[in-house]
Amino acid sequence: MKKKPHGAAVPMIAVHRKGKKPLHRQIYDAFRTMILERRLQPGQQIPSTRALAGELGISRIPVLGAYAQLLAEGYIESRSGAGTFVTSSLSDQFLGARPTVVASVVSDPASDAISRVSRLLPVEGTPWFLGSGAFSVGQIAYDHFPFRVWSDLVTYHARRVRASSMNYSDPMGSEDFREVIAGYLRTARAVHCEASQIMVVNGSQHALDLSARVLLDPDSPVWIEEPGYVFLRHALTLSGCRLVPVPVDSEGLDVAAGIKLCRNARVAYVTPSHQYPLGATMSAARRLQLLEWAHSVGAWIVEDDYDSEYRYESMPVASMQGLDPGARVIYIGTFSKVLFPSLRLGYMVIPPALVSRFLTVRQTNDLCPSHLYQAALADFISAGHFTRHIRKTRQLYAERRNALALALRREFSSEIERSEMEILGAEAGMHLVVTLPPGLSDQKISARAAQENLWLWPLSAAYASPHVRQGFILGFGGTKADEMLHQVRRLRKAMRNESGYGGRTQSGH
Repeated sequence: MKKKPHGAAVPMIAVHRKGKKPLHRQIYDAFRTMILERRLQPGQQIPSTRALAGELGISRIPVLGAYAQLLAEGYIESRSGAGTFVTSSLSDQFLGARPTVVASVVSDPASDAISRVSRLLPVEGTPWFLGSGAFSVGQIAYDHFPFRVWSDLVTYHARRVRASSMNYSDPMGSEDFREVIAGYLRTARAVHCEASQIMVVNGSQHALDLSARVLLDPDSPVWIEEPGYVFLRHALTLSGCRLVPVPVDSEGLDVAAGIKLCRNARVAYVTPSHQYPLGATMSAARRLQLLEWAHSVGAWIVEDDYDSEYRYESMPVASMQGLDPGARVIYIGTFSKVLFPSLRLGYMVIPPALVSRFLTVRQTNDLCPSHLYQAALADFISAGHFTRHIRKTRQLYAERRNALALALRREFSSEIERSEMEILGAEAGMHLVVTLPPGLSDQKISARAAQENLWLWPLSAAYASPHVRQGFILGFGGTKADEMLHQVRRLRKAMRNESGYGGRTQSGH
């Protein structure tokens, strides 16, 4: 039995004749909101256009326009000889439950509307992650980037757009670009590869996620470095696998410890050239031991070579993939560190036996990479700009690294002498680690420091187990050498403000 229509009471609608929004849109928005919030019920009669125009003291034309839009979208219906009504067929479930469902999802992360796997990720903020300024991890020396050369190349290729470059492209990436990458990797990183093995991805994080999707099943055991890269841990958590934190020492991942913890792991994720975050270089003995383990149990090794171009005490260390005759290593590289993070271009070198499977998963994941930056970067590398940029920034980052290490030793000389603090991983890359004296919380200090534009990534966040070291991962790429002492003094001040830390002030400060 149909509900009898209610009387056509004039709803409370406020219109602003001098407002930026047209009158017809103001009336439409008011009715739509009242219908969705059930202040106007399904089947309820609304005033005629003439009556509403008279009540509002405006022309009938904007009212007619608003009603026409509401009618077209199905919010109201016209009944011959009876008038205009809120559509009776609007779902009570949709109208009544909609605000409650939205509120529950926002306020309750454990709601059934959220997957069980996603609930495993932490929801607390990381204020130190997206900041740009002193000690920001991953920030490059923007003041020394060859903007003019890069801009000219991007502009050149943007003006030469062809229909083929606007369509979906090769999911593996541009063939020309992959040939350039293959040539660079064979020469500079001792990687054994052909262009057909290279997949262009949207940065190393995309590559890590793809490898997890291809190689792992729910509950598959996986070795990860402890401490290690927090966003790798998140990607693996989303895959539902079982994390096996394996300790690292001065020789990198402790393979013997990993075998004791879980011999039959499916995959080992490692950063052998520059362990993240502690900075160790995996020794040759450990590399061969890891490869021997992978072949003996049929496991895969994912080598994340995220910043190997920057080494200051010796030549860059060759890749582990180049030691692997049996193709058990998936090699990952990125341009985020050597060029700039928002470029979102990285690459994978995939063993031939896995290429087709990675290709299928990649097409499901995001179809294909963007064309423009691949074309520009291929020319940037081929013309020698890339090599010159690395050579220049390697010297620049060495100066900034030296300035940071010197400033830390100067400002914290007493703590370092008492072995309360330690500087780690300064031989390579674009960051180093400084540990903290007992009683300090790196995350509390980092959260407060971010409010002062000081970006201290807490070392404790890199641990998967509850047994953590307190400290900071300090990026030095974006801070000039002559500003480093001032920034370290700001770091000391932030530590001094932490409850429980006296922190001796050095003489003369």
